[in-house]
Formats: sequence, structure tokens, C-alpha cells
Amino acid sequence: MFYADLSLWVFFFFFLQLECLKLIASQKFTDKRIGYLGAMLLLDERQDVHLLMTNCIKNDLNHSTQYVQGLALCTLGCMGSSEMCRDLAGEVEKLLKTSNSYLRKKAALCAVHVIRKVPELMEMFLPATKNLLNEKNHGVLHTSVVLLTEMCERSPDMLAHFRKLVPQLVRILKNLIMSGYSPEHDVSGISDPFLQVRILRLLRILGRNDDDSSEAMNDILAQVATNTETSKNVGNAILYETVLTIMDIKSESGLRVLAINILGRFLLNNDKNIRYVALTSLLKTVQTDHNAVQRHRSTIVDCLKDLDVSIKRRAMELSFALVNGNNIRGMMKELLYFLDSCEPEFKADCASGIFLAAEKYAPSKRWHIDTIMRVLTTAGSYVRDDAVPNLIQLITNSVEMHAYTVQRLYKAILGDYSQQPLVQVASWCMGEYGDLLISGQCEEEEPVQVTEEEVLDILESVLISNMSASVTRGYALTAIMKLSTRFTCTVNRIKKVVSIYGSSIDVELQQRAVEYNALFKKYDHMRSALLERMPVMEKVTSNGPTEIVQTNGETEPAALETKPPLSGLQPTSQANDLLDLLGGNDITSVIPTAPASKPASAGGELLDLLGDINLTGSPASVPVPQISQPAFLLDGLSSQPLFNDIAAGIPSITAYSKNGLKIEFTFERSNTNPSVTVITIQASNSTELEMTDFVFQAAVPKTFQLQLLSPSSSIIPAFNTGTITQVIKVLNPQKQQLRMRIKLTYNHKGSAMQDLAEVNNFPPQSWQ
Repeated sequence: MFYADLSLWVFFFFFLQLECLKLIASQKFTDKRIGYLGAMLLLDERQDVHLLMTNCIKNDLNHSTQYVQGLALCTLGCMGSSEMCRDLAGEVEKLLKTSNSYLRKKAALCAVHVIRKVPELMEMFLPATKNLLNEKNHGVLHTSVVLLTEMCERSPDMLAHFRKLVPQLVRILKNLIMSGYSPEHDVSGISDPFLQVRILRLLRILGRNDDDSSEAMNDILAQVATNTETSKNVGNAILYETVLTIMDIKSESGLRVLAINILGRFLLNNDKNIRYVALTSLLKTVQTDHNAVQRHRSTIVDCLKDLDVSIKRRAMELSFALVNGNNIRGMMKELLYFLDSCEPEFKADCASGIFLAAEKYAPSKRWHIDTIMRVLTTAGSYVRDDAVPNLIQLITNSVEMHAYTVQRLYKAILGDYSQQPLVQVASWCMGEYGDLLISGQCEEEEPVQVTEEEVLDILESVLISNMSASVTRGYALTAIMKLSTRFTCTVNRIKKVVSIYGSSIDVELQQRAVEYNALFKKYDHMRSALLERMPVMEKVTSNGPTEIVQTNGETEPAALETKPPLSGLQPTSQANDLLDLLGGNDITSVIPTAPASKPASAGGELLDLLGDINLTGSPASVPVPQISQPAFLLDGLSSQPLFNDIAAGIPSITAYSKNGLKIEFTFERSNTNPSVTVITIQASNSTELEMTDFVFQAAVPKTFQLQLLSPSSSIIPAFNTGTITQVIKVLNPQKQQLRMRIKLTYNHKGSAMQDLAEVNNFPPQSWQ
């Protein structure tokens, strides 16, 4: 039934279209008028039927009656396709030159449509535009300005050509301003405001990026700005166009100040639309005329209290644009008050803006911390994801404010865990600076007397609160664990709390608790080093450059480390360079490790879990890529030897021998994991000069996993008087033939040396 009705309607519309064509072809004016009206309503260029009208329109454009010609011009200007415009452009151009003002204004509008459809026909209308601005008829002047505007916007050549008309346009605009009352064109006491607006728009296009044209129109723009009545909407429309023109051309500084003052008066208008366009315009100009906009700061701030949400949003954006080092305290006070009372949809953007402004213009670290805490207290659920690590970094770097901050945060979350970001920061701070909290040493404000039990009560309440998210519980559990090295009387209680969450249904929380239990039971001697206070952190820009860290053939972005690599450690970036040079598609990355003399590095995996935040500035250990690590990488925490020589019969090989440098591999196999092979390299130098800054790098196919330990030295003595040793651990779970690519870099005889080699002659006993 539906398809039958649809086909019936299609046939009906097709019938109507054909009837319109019949009426257009009629000789009666009344029939033509109805036919053209129906065609403009029922036809468009997507339907082939409209092409049948081309000949009828052409005949009517040459008709002896101006009204029939006007109907044809209106129809062509309304729904003419590019084919029709090409065929009939000549007739439109002829009518544009006629002396009949009725036809000229319609021909000008039709020419605009032709240019939009077929831009290459623009030059055809250029001769006809010479005398258009000399016309006294306002209708012709209006349509002529529309035509000139269209041509200037579409062609730079036309724009340059019509710049010579600026004096004539200025004269027309001046006559409109200075002319007396004309009932034919008067609107609310203003002479032809529609023509004035069109001329101002054209002047804006002609004066853009042109000194001469801008200078020629400065005076008339000042006259319009000062003489136009602002009590009616008509005058406000003209003033708004004047302001846009002043701001877009190369106008004088005094004229720009006048324009901004006009926008300032708009902010006091009762009409919401006028206030909105004023705020939008000020937001566009605040970067170029900051001081002039600053004069209206109080009015802009008052707009934050407006009931209209659109005006509120524009006022908020403009308020943040006005913030600088001189007014930061006053503006933040107003914006924090707005944050307290604004609708939920504004809180996220407002909080983000306050964070950025405070970071850029904060007069002191204490003020900065207080402001961020106020935001977290007011709108903590709406802040960005990076608000917590950013505040933690700010607190960490403000060493003198640690005691003050932890006391403020402790007070802020007493009995209220609804603002999760605030609770997370407070938990982190209590874990880091719990000893400062219970000591009561705070010069900034009245100290709070807190006991160890009370601090743990708060953190345990966070753990069991229904309002706490999984991430927040992780912060709280880690804080409790850190307090085991800062508190002395409650260590047993901390052990009980940690052990309880070893069976939590939250997998992340359970993993943390299990690892912390392991710290207490197996690695208690390392607990103090692992849980020591975080050092000062360096800020890493979130939108800065990234590098690709390869892990087992997969890639993931990582923030570039800004600090130079520590001496004696194998830089991760060098390993990545090696991967690039070696092809990399089937190569797994090297896992660098810190020297064994630093106990903190032995628990690097646990350090990652204890950090809680994704920031740089961790203790002096090399960052380990987050990969699924084999068991042997964790065995280093054990007190028993990791590798035993149970395959002493494996022959050694010479992996590299060139230019006096010789690299030998010796092999051992693990008695706890047969898939693990440990390779000890020995580098010797037979030349008469020592080799310095020696770096050995290696890569293996992605079915293997490889770990390079630190070398014994970076200098190879001359004449084979000494060697450098370095250990490589290789996990080969599939028992495949071992292949390795190596890269050697060193300095010798004042020159930087670099070489690549591939090692394929591993003895079968080393991998079978």
C-alpha cells in the first residue's frame, strides 16, 4: 500500500511540473506568473525537467514587458542550474546594462546566482558593473553592492580591481548618514540601514590587508560609529557591522578603541542577542587589543551572572582570556565564585580554565595549591584526568609547602569522600608526608594534632567507602603501605590491612596487596628504599613530541625523556636506535637494567606500582618498558643465585673481530629455567691506544626476550691488558635457533667508531 501511494505521489508531482511548463509557455501574464511560481517551488537543478524551461526563460528575458522579464530573472536566479546559467548569462548581462532600474536590480541578483554556479563567467559582468554605483535608485545600489561583494570574495583579481571604488562607496555611505528624512528609505529614523550594512560589509572586504583602502575609510567609519543612534535595533545593527569592519581592516588604534567601547556599551543592553554578539566580538579581538578590552572587565564579569546559558559561556571564555599576572587574584576569585554556582555543564570547562590560568600566572606556590584544592573541593568530579597528577607534581616540587598541604588536604576530606580527585591527592599526600602530618610542624597555619591511628582510620575509610572508585582505593592502599616506613607504632596494623586486600575481588587492588605482602615477607630489607619519599619531578608536556617504544614487535607511544641518560646505564633510546637500524619488524627491544650496586633498581617492577602517577622524576633507575616479562626477570629479587653453570661444555665463540676489537661469547644455562641462557661477552683491544665510551647493544627476533645488564666498564685497555665484561640474558621458550644482531659504538684515536654485525654461529647447546 505504501509503495502504491508513493508512486502515485511521484506521478502527481511530475504532472504538476509539466503543468508549470505549460503555464510558463502561455502568452498570458497571469499564467506565466503562476507557472514561474510553481517552477520555483517544485523544480530544482537535480531534476531533468527543469532543462525544458531554458528556451522559455530565454524568450521571456527578451520579452517586451518588464514584468515578464522580471519573472524570468527571478526564476533563473532562484533555481537555475549551471547549464542554464551558461546558456542564459548573455541575456542577464544585457539586462544588467539596461536603463530600467526595475530590471537592473533583478538582473544584478540573477548575476550573483550565475557567478556562484559558474565562477568563470565572472569577467562577463565586469563591464556592466562600472556604472552600477552611479545609480540613484537604492534598490539598484543595494543589489549592485551584493554583486560586487560576491565577485570580490571569489576572485583576488576582482578584489584588487574594485579597490579603486572605495572613495565612491565612502561617498555613498556619507550621503546616507548626512541625508535628511526620506520616508521611502527611513527605518526607525535611519536612512536605508540595509544599504548601509551592505556597504560596510563590502568596505570590510576591500580594506582587509590594504593600507590605502583602510586609510580612505577611517573617517567615514568614525562618523558612522559616533553619529548612529543606539536606542533602536536598527542602529545597533549598523554599529555592529561598523565594529566588525574596523576590526578587520588596518584601522587606526583610536578607532579600534572606539569600536571596543561600542561593544562595551552593547554589554549593558537589555537585548540578550546584542549582549551575546558583543561578547563574541570581544573574544575575537581580545588577543590583538587586550588593554582596550580590559577596561570592560567588570562588565564582562557581571555577565557571568546572566540567566542565559549562551551569554554565560561566552562571558566565561572571555574572562579566562582576560586573565593575566596583574589581575589573577581578582579574576580567580570571581571565577571560583562562578564555579560554585554555575550549572554542571559549565564546571568541567571552568575548572580546566582555572587550572591553566593558575599554572601560568600563579603569584605563589601556596596560592596555586590553595586554588587547585578549592577547585577540587567544589567541582572535583568534573576536572580533567590530568588534574590529579599535575597537582601531585606541584605539591612534590613545593618542598617548603609539604606540611601545609598535607594538613589542608587532611582537613578537606574529613568525612567527605564525594570528590574523588581530591581524595586521591589527599591519600597520596598522606602516604608521602604522613610523618609531617603527625608531627604538627606547620608554620603556615595552625597545626593539627593528628595521631597515626587517626591517619590510618581515614585511609581505611576511603578503602571501604561506597563512593570510592577503584583508582581511589588503589591510592589509599598504596598510601597505607608507604606509611609503614613513616610510622613506627602502627606497622602491624598496616600489615593486617594489606593482607586483607590480598583476596579482594578488585583485581588491581588484589595485585597491589599481594605485592605489598611480598615486600613485608620476602623483601623487607628493600622496603625502606622502595617506599622512600618521591623526589622533585620534572614536568612533561602532555601534548609534546613522542617516540615509539617497541615491545615484542608492538609499538606504543611514550613521552620523550627530557633528562640525559645517567652514566653507566644503557639508554633506552640507544636500544631503539639499534632497532631502527636493524630493521626492527621482527626484533624485540632490549630491556636495560640498572647496575646491581643500586638496590632500588632490583625492585623496579614494584617501584612502578608504588608510584601511582604517570610522571617523570622517579628514583635513579632506568625506566623499564611495560612488557610481559619472563620469570627470570623477577628472579633477581631472590637471594639465591639466578644462574648456575650446568652446561660447562658449551663452547665459546668469537662474535666479532675487526680493527683490533674482539668480542667473545661464553655461555651458561639456568638450573631453574632451562629456557634461559646467560651469555657473557668479553671485549678486548689489541691496538696501541685504549677504546673509550664503549657501548654494546643487541637485538633478537621477537620470539625471544633479551635483557642486557650493565657493563663492567666503558674503557677497553690497549694491548689486550684488560677486558670489558657484560651479561646478556636470553629467554628462548620455543627452543629456536638463536640469532642476534649487535651494534658497537666507541671512540678510538679521536674518532667515533660504529659498526653492525650479525651473529648466527651460536652452538646448538646454547639454545637446544
